[in-house]
Amino acid sequence: MVPTWVDAVAAQASEAVGGPWGRHAVTGRARFWTPLRVCLLFATCVLALAWAKQAPCASGDWSGSRQYTHLCYSDAVPLFGSYGLGEGALPYLDARVEYPVLTGGLMALAATGARLYVTATDSVGLLPGVPTVQAFTVLTCLLLSACALVLVRAVLGLSGRRPWDAAMIGLSPILLVHAFTNWDLLAVALATLGMLAWARSRPVAAGVLLGLGIAAKFYPLLLFGVLFVLCLRAGRLRAWVVAVAAAAVAWSAVNLPVALAAADNWSWFFVFSRERPANPESIWNIALHATDQRILDGPLAAGETPSVLNAVVTVCLLALAAGVAWLGMAAPVRPRVAQLAFLLVAGFLLLNKVWSPQFSLWLLPLAVLARPRWRSLLLWQATEVMVWIVTMLHYLGTDNRGIEVEWFFFGVLLRDTAVLVLMALVVRDVLRPDGDVVRTSWPGVDDPAGGPLDRAPDRRLLRGVRLLRSAPEGGAQEGDLLGVRRGVPGGLEDDGAVGRPRHLDQ
Repeated sequence: MVPTWVDAVAAQASEAVGGPWGRHAVTGRARFWTPLRVCLLFATCVLALAWAKQAPCASGDWSGSRQYTHLCYSDAVPLFGSYGLGEGALPYLDARVEYPVLTGGLMALAATGARLYVTATDSVGLLPGVPTVQAFTVLTCLLLSACALVLVRAVLGLSGRRPWDAAMIGLSPILLVHAFTNWDLLAVALATLGMLAWARSRPVAAGVLLGLGIAAKFYPLLLFGVLFVLCLRAGRLRAWVVAVAAAAVAWSAVNLPVALAAADNWSWFFVFSRERPANPESIWNIALHATDQRILDGPLAAGETPSVLNAVVTVCLLALAAGVAWLGMAAPVRPRVAQLAFLLVAGFLLLNKVWSPQFSLWLLPLAVLARPRWRSLLLWQATEVMVWIVTMLHYLGTDNRGIEVEWFFFGVLLRDTAVLVLMALVVRDVLRPDGDVVRTSWPGVDDPAGGPLDRAPDRRLLRGVRLLRSAPEGGAQEGDLLGVRRGVPGGLEDDGAVGRPRHLDQ
């Protein structure tokens, strides 16, 4: 699929290099500059810019609130000292860490490399000497850059006949801003690789990768909920059970040794998550501020658990899960994996009591796969960049020419609105599959990320939704709904040019 044929933003951007690809132009002849290598080059350039943004803070000299004025705050710098990584302390064994085990392992790996580098500079004069925290930051950024490149590769594999959709990852403003803010790219890369393994009908590998993703951040667990709904509808629960069992084994293999060696420090992540109050960027913090702390738990003492907030958030998340499950079971055509995954993860972030700015990286590959349209994705990501800017200016403080909290909340609410609009557009594509650009880009495409679900007939649906039975060859197939054949939305016409269908939702 040529992007300039189907996306107005890509067509307009191509004017800088001569306009959209010609109707009779030859494609697929490049020996080196394949879509994968071009997308990796895009990502490399953006990561280089991300490092240029991060460099002023890498040495640990944050005098004059440099981390806020230069927008280069990163959790790696303060936590390096807090966890004693420079002195050789190991996460969990020697320090209490509020992150899942695999993220702590990445910290330990970077810290070990940093100490080795500093030792080498003391014995070899040719190497430039830097503070240990700076070596740690550089190595952390290099490891996260590798995760970002893996993410691009995985998204390209999941995009089916639309390989250029991976450019939306490589050129992402969110990647530019948050690649090195925290260690989230590790979990995002593992979760997306797990989705790729599922797309290739390898449930064991998918389960292992998703289990490792859960060992880095807990959000990949939500993907199993999405796969359960879709596998239930398609009658493919055996593949789901295999994936869940593999994930449990992988997660246990990473966590059990640490839990047995340092149970209290290992469990701190769960205790911290329960005791944590609403974070500044959450809708709950905005509600508490607007009511002067008169709702939910009210003002909390230091270390007090927000029990009411936790209960309300739990109820809201269960309602969200029920709504996504209903959509997955009642939609006229079974939704694609990425569509339901984006809706569930986006809703989770909106309703959860914590939405740290870098968590938006979780949404990036899912949004690209769910609705690969440049305009809507760029508009949403512009609001994410704005949230980062207003967050830094808010933390700077009004005494240092920062901004008032009201402007900070305005930026957060604008971002939340953009996410809600994107969710509404995805829901519309689910309910009206003729508007799903992935399925209408190429006749016969169902779900490139579906794996065992791709082209599978429906077996179970909610009451009140009509399921057509088997028909003679050439007629409606089992699993066809509302006259739409699985993978070939009704009303699609081809104008004769390969990959240029009419009736696209421009």
